[in-house]
Amino acid sequence: MEITSIVILECERKTNGKRTCAFFGYAPFFNVYMKHFISRLLAAVLLCCAAFLPMATTVQAAEANATERSTFAYKPPFLNAEKAFRIAELLPSLFGRACVSASAAPAASTKVAKLPTKESELCVGGQTFGTRLFTEGVLVVSVNSKEACHPAYDSGIREGDLIVSIGGKAVKSAKEATRMILESEGKALEFVCKRKGKTQIFTVTPVFEQESGHYKAGLWIKDTAAGIGTVTFYDPQSGYFGGLGHGICDTESGALLPISKGTVTSAKITEIVRGQAGKPGELRGFLKHEKLGSLLSNTECGVFGVLSAPKEQAETVKILPKDKVKAGKAVVRCSLGEDEVKEYAVTISDINRTAKGAKCFSVHVDDPKLIEKTGGIVQGMSGSPILQDGKLVGALTHVLVSDPTTGYGIFIENMLNAM
Repeated sequence: MEITSIVILECERKTNGKRTCAFFGYAPFFNVYMKHFISRLLAAVLLCCAAFLPMATTVQAAEANATERSTFAYKPPFLNAEKAFRIAELLPSLFGRACVSASAAPAASTKVAKLPTKESELCVGGQTFGTRLFTEGVLVVSVNSKEACHPAYDSGIREGDLIVSIGGKAVKSAKEATRMILESEGKALEFVCKRKGKTQIFTVTPVFEQESGHYKAGLWIKDTAAGIGTVTFYDPQSGYFGGLGHGICDTESGALLPISKGTVTSAKITEIVRGQAGKPGELRGFLKHEKLGSLLSNTECGVFGVLSAPKEQAETVKILPKDKVKAGKAVVRCSLGEDEVKEYAVTISDINRTAKGAKCFSVHVDDPKLIEKTGGIVQGMSGSPILQDGKLVGALTHVLVSDPTTGYGIFIENMLNAM
């Protein structure tokens, strides 16, 4: 199914001349982009315009109270989702009209994208891509516990905690959190944090540091992260893509980074550091300014989002169910920063069909060309699609530090279930 438009505003009127409006949206758009002033302003302008748009009849009036309907369509390049919801509530005080029921059927012209399933046919990835994401709140990277200034540690805050509010105010950036501490004047602040999915509250009293002349809490925090990985699949029907096969975690604490928004960009690989026993290799490079889409979720089984305009439309393949995956020969696809995605021979073994995470089976690199280039599996190859008998099995996720030619892979079903 091709998505031709994302409807966020729809007007309808009855044949007696009265007009009502309904507001439509897609969950990722509201959760991520409606938080910004410009997006809210755009929605308000479109909302007002809708009240005065001329009606284009798309439904033949069959009875006296039949409805004529027209659509004002806006297509952000990053939006495709089955998680569509409808808010039929448009300030009756503004329009003086009754609101459309939220259970009303959508316009016939609206097309809703479906999330890919194990029955879907997907385009196989292998291209490197860059991610730039912003966390929900700020992540505690480190807590001072030894020097003179350690009020945060004394309160119970620990590395890996996610600070969502300070002093009753939501925290959206590390800069904002730092300002709140600096302006505390030594007064106790209530820190609301999330730890392993649970909310905890701590009372922190910043300490004045003579050397800097500022109040400090003894915290190191951050609100952004960036990295390079490999695309596993792209769904041409919905625009969704999946990559990495594992989540993006904080390098210091190992905690999964909860994201508020993220951007998918192209990446330029400038160097391949070959893996050695005891020293994993990596793809080194930088993120380009070219935006390819939006990152919508960061999970233990991969990152997922929407591509605005894929550079190439690859041939689709079927998914190989986990109960059909067998020990033996397979291929992995990756580009290693080159223009062309190439296939390399690997062997699948130690299959755990009940595994729920990112380590479902072992992968051993057999191809001498890949070993010559990288030493085996290196950081940045996470998400490289694995195929067996021409069907998509899953993706590379990890490498053994002791043996760079061996690592782990995830079932594609686990990735799809995490979307």
